[in-house]
Amino acid sequence: MKKALSVLLLITAVTINLAACAQKEDKSKRPSPPATATQTLASGATVTINYSQPALKGRTIGKDVEPKDGEVWRTGANEATTFEVNKEVKIEGKTLPAGKYAFFTIANGGEWTLIFNKVWDTWGAFDYSKNKDQDALQVKVKSGTNSSSVERLTYSIDKGGKVSLMWGTLKVDFNVK
Repeated sequence: MKKALSVLLLITAVTINLAACAQKEDKSKRPSPPATATQTLASGATVTINYSQPALKGRTIGKDVEPKDGEVWRTGANEATTFEVNKEVKIEGKTLPAGKYAFFTIANGGEWTLIFNKVWDTWGAFDYSKNKDQDALQVKVKSGTNSSSVERLTYSIDKGGKVSLMWGTLKVDFNVK
């Protein structure tokens, strides 16, 4: 009887565990929900940015929340932000082959380094130092300011290829052609 009860408990535990693993997490319920910016450019290339939108919630960028000067940022929340293009493009005049990339940034005052890394399926920027050699492209751009504050990190892409990252009064633009 004891043996049968033990086997029954083991089967129940395994079944519950499998059912829990089979259910997908509803990412829209996260504090930093998923978002997508996508645009087909005049050149015919489609640019898609998948990211999670952290909120400021009264925090100060660079002090209480990323981006912090000199530190690699996943440029979103949760999983690394991905930047995908279906055709070769030029970012700030430098070539990026078609593909899907993790999009990281490093703020350094008013100058930002944009990083497109081939290891896109990663959580945050924690493993970036191990995958640095997988950078497909790095470019430098200047940051600016928004006239109004944006509570949640937001990306926009216009048909001309201008990509804008906006959060709080921070704005970082770069060109994709």
